[in-house]
Amino acid sequence: MPLFFILAICFALPAVAQDKPELKLGGALRFNYNYSDWKPSNRKRGGDFGFDVFRLNVDAAYKKLTLAAEYRFYASSSGGGMLKSGWVGYQFNDMHQLQLGLAPVPFGIQPYTSNSYFFNINYYLGLEDDSDMGIKYLYRKGGWEMAFAFFKNADVLDFGDQSEVSPDRYAYDVAGRNKEVNQGNAQVIYHWGKKWKQQIGGSVMYGGLYNLDTEKMGARSAFALHYMLDVNRWNLKAQYTNYQMRPKNLEGEDRRTVSVAAYGAPYQIAAKASTYSATLSYTIPIYKGVLDEIRLYNDFSMMDKRDKEFNDSYQNVTGCMLSMGSVYTYVDYAMGKNHSWLGSDWDNAFADGIASNHWNVRFNINIGYYF
Repeated sequence: MPLFFILAICFALPAVAQDKPELKLGGALRFNYNYSDWKPSNRKRGGDFGFDVFRLNVDAAYKKLTLAAEYRFYASSSGGGMLKSGWVGYQFNDMHQLQLGLAPVPFGIQPYTSNSYFFNINYYLGLEDDSDMGIKYLYRKGGWEMAFAFFKNADVLDFGDQSEVSPDRYAYDVAGRNKEVNQGNAQVIYHWGKKWKQQIGGSVMYGGLYNLDTEKMGARSAFALHYMLDVNRWNLKAQYTNYQMRPKNLEGEDRRTVSVAAYGAPYQIAAKASTYSATLSYTIPIYKGVLDEIRLYNDFSMMDKRDKEFNDSYQNVTGCMLSMGSVYTYVDYAMGKNHSWLGSDWDNAFADGIASNHWNVRFNINIGYYF
């Protein structure tokens, strides 16, 4: 229904507009192979190869009005169909823009830090490539880029008064008996350099956590500092993030962890932590035969949990991206420790974790045609 509604609006524009509107449709079809060393049956089969996602993108403009939306179709076990983002905007001029709807949250390196298929740990905590329901103002002039936003809540799929957040979503949001509400974001980025293109930025976030049982408002806050460098064929990204969540749960319930959900399933994360991310990539131009470019990269991130009884989480992905016209292939060797997506402990890996030095490995190939 959301996809039909978006497309209906876009195709109806020529009938109501005096000037010809602009409309662009795009998307992607992706397939995925993975070999996971912690899954005995997967190892015996030599891994699994199957459907990943089909997505549709809509971009439209009429005079100073703009629209951008992305809808994704995953397998039902991964949440099925979901609106990743979708907003209507007003472009005052080249410097000022307003967005309303399910808009990208301005926090950290945009749109994300990683080079690989796996993003980095911030994504799995709800602090990267997330979109929420609200209004956002963007300002760009010279080397300066600023964003200020108010998000009423995360994307709501059920308006029931006591309804928990549905896990059928693309980005991780607080779930269970707590809900994200009344969140403010501010971000300032400065760009400089021609040969050595650099940017430095800071982001802050503060909002409420409403508990459905106690009907009391807790709090959620975060800040991040980041740096990015492009020189010749090299790219470097680095980010420090700190977040705290203070839910007002029922007496006796553990407040050291909070439930988050996406892709059809929830898990627990530490309520307080710092994260560190660093990525380095090098692009090799080929332009022979079907192969255009090869990008080599290593993405590292870690989660330093503030509770001394908890065990920290780590992720490292070494890989390459092959660019062949409209086809992009990611070949990744992903390692994780106390990581829900890279190990057997789904529910608590990002919470208390396990006191072990054991790393899990997933070899992954993702092939996508983008149109």
